[in-house]
This record gives sequence, C-alpha cells and structure tokens, in this order.
Amino acid sequence: MHLQRLRDLAEFEVADNSPDVRGWTVRGGDGKPFGDVYELIVEVEALKVRYLDVELSADLKISKYDRHILLPIGVAAIDEESDSVFVPSLNSETVLQYPPYNEIQVTRAYEEAMLRALNLPLPAAPVQRFYDQPGYDEQTFYQSRRPASSDAFRRRGQQLNE
Repeated sequence: MHLQRLRDLAEFEVADNSPDVRGWTVRGGDGKPFGDVYELIVEVEALKVRYLDVELSADLKISKYDRHILLPIGVAAIDEESDSVFVPSLNSETVLQYPPYNEIQVTRAYEEAMLRALNLPLPAAPVQRFYDQPGYDEQTFYQSRRPASSDAFRRRGQQLNE
C-alpha cells in the first residue's frame, strides 16, 4: 500500500508549518459547502499528501456508505478568507456523480475514475510518475499558507530544520 490515511500512521503528524485541514468545510465552485475534510491520504515515501478524504454533507441525501470521496490535493485550494477548502471544479450537484470512496485500497483504476470525473487528463507518463501532474501539486493547495520547500507532514518529534 503506497497510500495511507495519516491517522493510521502513529509515527507521523502534520508538520508545524502546514495547516491541518481535517475538519475544515469544503466548498464547491458555486460557493456552497458540500462536505468536510475527514482525513489526509498520504504517500509516506514522498512525504506528500496525495488526497483529501472528504465526508459529504448529510444534506446531500446520499447513502451513508457513499458519503466519502477522495479529491486529488491539487484540485483544491485553501480559501485565504477563512479556514475552508475550495474546489472550483465541483459543486453540490456535480459531487453527486463523483466516484465514492469506501476506505478500501486506492487502485489506479479508481484514481483514473477520479481524474475523469474532474475532467483532468489521464497521465501519459510511466506509472511511477503518476503524481507528477498538476492535479497532485500540493503547492496549488497550500498556496501561501506553507513554504514551497516544506513537507505537509513529518515523522513525530522531527524538527523543522532536520
């Protein structure tokens, strides 16, 4: 498993210079909230957040089994006006057609389904470079809330300069 939930990694935590967005409201391109960030899905070897696990609002009236989705980190951005997450490519209606995430292993087929749902191109590069595309660019998400050279999470007890 190359991707894991941050909460399952007892030896890792959100880095000091990165905001912990878990619990933050997620708003679509229409400005309306459609869920909250439930968890961060990370690639430990790269020390990168790859996905936001978003729990969709009960107001959307969908099955409780289909209320989680994964969003590639680069399709969202921190809203500078408030502690919320903005996803311009989705809204409270289009998110209903998005592939649900049932906390199973993230497969390449599921990742490609997400990219298609967001109208993003599928990578033509070799599989090992799958995350080297704009949809997975952490800097797009963190913008000015974190220095570009910093990691989003770190090993517990590790200092910033290590």
